[in-house]
Amino acid sequence: MSRLAVVTGGSRGIGRAVAQLLASRGCRVVVVSRDLEAGRAAVASLDGGDHVALSCDVGQEQEVKSTFEKIRKTYGKISYLVNSAGVNRDGLLLRQSSSVMRSLLEVNLLGSMLTCKAALPGLMHTPGAALLNIGSVVGVKGRAGQSVYSASKSGLEGFTRSLAKEVASRGVRVNMLVPGFIRTDMTAGLQEWSSLPPIPLGRVGEVEEVAQAALFLLLSPYVTGQTLLVDGGISLNM
Repeated sequence: MSRLAVVTGGSRGIGRAVAQLLASRGCRVVVVSRDLEAGRAAVASLDGGDHVALSCDVGQEQEVKSTFEKIRKTYGKISYLVNSAGVNRDGLLLRQSSSVMRSLLEVNLLGSMLTCKAALPGLMHTPGAALLNIGSVVGVKGRAGQSVYSASKSGLEGFTRSLAKEVASRGVRVNMLVPGFIRTDMTAGLQEWSSLPPIPLGRVGEVEEVAQAALFLLLSPYVTGQTLLVDGGISLNM
């Protein structure tokens, strides 16, 4: 039977591109999204027909538990988990409400912790299993107006490195992919791409390019605890 891949945030952007690439490589894909209709639309675009969309708010522990229990009972052992679910609300810290702060941390950081925890019991009994967390170059280099978002993503890097050490002896690899400025609906609000720091490659990235890097980290059998930046070189001069 083909390998089972779960992609949170798989209904749009980078997550959707990763889901499409995994499906094209023969994986069965579970697209997890808060918006079930968007998830179903993403599944309809995948190669092959043995895919499914499930609704889940990854920041809610009970929803995560029940969703992953359903996956285990109905679809089998997970081989790959890609945590691409994420939210962002730009704003200076002095103007951010505590509710917005909590929302960012619950989805971007706690959400990945909860899904990894829920998936690990099965992953530890699956040869070649891998976890992949999607971060942001802002979490590595920082950016004014994104301090809370940056905190959620930099915390994800520490979590990834530590979890990789915890589960390496069980054969589970854990890595982190750090995109730069990528053309998605989340970045659609950027009216002036020219206001970004200079990108050495001279352009923003596309989701398909990030997905290729995600596939590398998922399939590379001797790579774990690593952070791979896919940012066109922008991290060199931010």
